Amino acid sequence: MLVAGCAGTETSGPETPGTGAGTTLPSASVPASVPARASCERTAGSTANALPEVRGTGRGAEVWGLMFAPLPFSAGREVKIVWRMTGEGPLRVTAALPDGTVARLTWGPEAHGGSTWHRPGQEWGTGFVFPKPGCWEITLTRDRGSGTVWLPVR
Repeated sequence: MLVAGCAGTETSGPETPGTGAGTTLPSASVPASVPARASCERTAGSTANALPEVRGTGRGAEVWGLMFAPLPFSAGREVKIVWRMTGEGPLRVTAALPDGTVARLTWGPEAHGGSTWHRPGQEWGTGFVFPKPGCWEITLTRDRGSGTVWLPVR
């Protein structure tokens, strides 16, 4: 189980209300309990498949992300994220900080035909470069259904 802090890492602009300071990586025995932004204080995930996995907050859909790097991510480095999402239509993915900074989508979303990762919905891969530290809002949208995942970057 991995629970990573996501607050207090941005250095420009006003602080987001309700955020803590710093990043913590508690031991594997800490239960995941926060599937949404929750004032960007924590990102919950598990490492049941040896890679960090997060569950997003869906609106008419279920959203899961499989991280191919440990959380928190390092700013300026490309990271692969595989998404599973229910709903209908093609997947559109964006990542932004509250100050309007946008992460660069380096590739994808690429539809995957099959996988050993078993979560609901269809599967896509993406590559992102997060240019600076902060708590990033990842927005996933399909013709039917949308969702949000908050990910820490240091």
